[in-house]
Amino acid sequence: MPVTTVRYITKRQFVGTDGHGQPVLISGDADTDGVSPSQMLLIALSACTGVDVVDIMKKKRKPLASLEIIATGEQDPDPPWAYRKIHLLFRVSGKEVTEKALSQAIDLSQKKYCSVAATIRGVADITTDFEILPLDGN
Repeated sequence: MPVTTVRYITKRQFVGTDGHGQPVLISGDADTDGVSPSQMLLIALSACTGVDVVDIMKKKRKPLASLEIIATGEQDPDPPWAYRKIHLLFRVSGKEVTEKALSQAIDLSQKKYCSVAATIRGVADITTDFEILPLDGN
């Protein structure tokens, strides 16, 4: 069972530590260094699905040379400001990457493997899109 810790530092700033001791700086204030908790959710979703997509594409023998996931979220205008819509744009490159393989990998991650997506799916509508970029990054 994962165990994490969040420790108050000062003002609205915290340090979160995962079960392996890896720290992350968190802030509830735009003027203080750190990631906001609500944006951390978008980062967690992106990282979770990113790990899956990289692994699935490798198993399909179509490894990715690069992957960038851009997450945008629409939140309710009033507290608790829940996300209602989240869109993930996958920007990838790889020598053997095909639209079909990438689409299947993203779909498998979102519907079967990503624990973060499974946790928030009932609250937020998650949509995806992708771009396959040339290997040189242009």
